[in-house]
Amino acid sequence: MKFINKISTPLLFILAVVQTNVNAKVTPEEAAKLGKELTLIGAEKAGNQAGTIPAYTGGLTADRNVDYRVNIFADEQPLFTITAKNVDQYQDNLSPGQIALLKQYPDTYFMPVYKTHRTASQPQQVLHKAKVNALNTVLLDDGNGLGNFDETIPFAIPKSGLEVIWNHITRYRGGNVARNFSMIPVQRNGSFTPVKLVTEFSSPQYISDGYDENKDDNILFYYTSKITSPARLSGTLLLIHETIDQIKAPRKAWTYNPGQRRVRRAPNVAYDAPNNGSDGLRTTDQVDMFAGSPMRYNWKIVGKKELYIPYNSYALANPDLEYDDMVQANHVDQTLTRYELHRVWQIEASIKDKTRNIYSKRVFYIDEDSWQISIADLYDDKNLLWRVSEAHQLQYAVGNTNFVSAEIYHDLMAERYLAILSNEIKEPIVFEQQSSRKDFSLGALRRSGKR
Repeated sequence: MKFINKISTPLLFILAVVQTNVNAKVTPEEAAKLGKELTLIGAEKAGNQAGTIPAYTGGLTADRNVDYRVNIFADEQPLFTITAKNVDQYQDNLSPGQIALLKQYPDTYFMPVYKTHRTASQPQQVLHKAKVNALNTVLLDDGNGLGNFDETIPFAIPKSGLEVIWNHITRYRGGNVARNFSMIPVQRNGSFTPVKLVTEFSSPQYISDGYDENKDDNILFYYTSKITSPARLSGTLLLIHETIDQIKAPRKAWTYNPGQRRVRRAPNVAYDAPNNGSDGLRTTDQVDMFAGSPMRYNWKIVGKKELYIPYNSYALANPDLEYDDMVQANHVDQTLTRYELHRVWQIEASIKDKTRNIYSKRVFYIDEDSWQISIADLYDDKNLLWRVSEAHQLQYAVGNTNFVSAEIYHDLMAERYLAILSNEIKEPIVFEQQSSRKDFSLGALRRSGKR
């Protein structure tokens, strides 16, 4: 695959040092580019030379009265459609996983490509913290933790693959958010049974009783989930306290099993343990495309390139659609998808010696405007492409955050996939939740389980 030939001066400097200085400090002169040549979280403001990627002008901000359930680009038509027949023409702007999907399902899988809109945006306080972090945050414990870090986006000018993946892990996702969705493992014949979940995610800076340095110092976020159907899984609860430095204090996780009526510590909710409700199609560290500690991999920046990625995916969030309208054998209805050309960071994670994970290598393509992993290509222990994941992202103007409207996890060998959708749910995402620290306690977990 070809990488961008015309790269701005800031990016040339970054790529010159990424492989040699894992914890290099950003100089004041480099940081001064944030807000000028670069956005405050590190994206190149300029468009590309061909004019197919526009300049960044601020994105779709909270002051825009836009309902994410209404497709603001509904009048646009695809510029062209990528299929198995013409894939060679566009392969320089596709990942190996995307090419594999086109070739594996040549009669039904295609990618409609639309005009690019750089809609991603974040609140001003997040942008400010990202610029401060760029000068101060450092990697700790061989890259498995962060020091001098405040809330979000530690490395707006990244100089290693570890710094890039930390930007994804810590990116702003709305502060305190309730999200309800269905995990839909799809069989080869297209049959499925949705697993419905109610979840809540909160950064400690946004909980109602306020940030407490003694209690929240090493907490990245608090998280709860409850499965509400099907009956065989209903009432299963999960509580997570995600830590910033997982060497200093590993992720704390607890589960409640309604059959046993007991709260148990869950140290296995990590790494490549199967994600509950996914029918084996997603591991725990695949949640949110990649989550948890990066300690089992060596990370490197391959480069920065232009890629067709899922973006402004309003059609997949359409509340009028039912899952029967969307879920098909092999893949979702591709007429509902939207791909745009965006600049992405390509990073590669290869398994360390004397460690294990079912994926020997992962290649991530990360949107420069949001630090959201857009595409993940996953390889087995024989270095064969095994699974491909896509995050169909969307700017939620009401929450001033870029997140996903759908996630699709393909298993190329099993010819199955996992779709995460929220169309049949009345209120799929709620911002500005008023949650307290007690809501993420063991006591709250027990009480919720007994209801």
